[in-house]
Amino acid sequence: QVQLVESGGGWVQPGGSLTLSCQSSGTIFRFNAMDWYHQAPGTQRELVASLTSGGVATYADSVKGRFTVSRDSSKNTVFLRLDNVRPEDTAIYYCATKKKISIRYESWGRGTQVTVVS
Repeated sequence: QVQLVESGGGWVQPGGSLTLSCQSSGTIFRFNAMDWYHQAPGTQRELVASLTSGGVATYADSVKGRFTVSRDSSKNTVFLRLDNVRPEDTAIYYCATKKKISIRYESWGRGTQVTVVS
């Protein structure tokens, strides 16, 4: 089973930026989509960004224009760039992967905490 590990979370001021990374234990981008979710305490997990195996990115309306998903296939790593962060972006951020023919995720990372505070 492929393993995913997120990193890069931390404390950031409103309006600031940071980059999250998700490293995969194997080469999966040829057939797998990579998604980013976030979840605040007491809320449901929400999809914020998605990157298809073909490299097409989509975003939730709440983060569109502020977040950017990308990948470095040579390093088996996907990134989520958070720009102009807001307090409501505070959450645990998870990456997940699924084959493009499936609606069920193959693997989830354990998450990395992002806290937006003055």
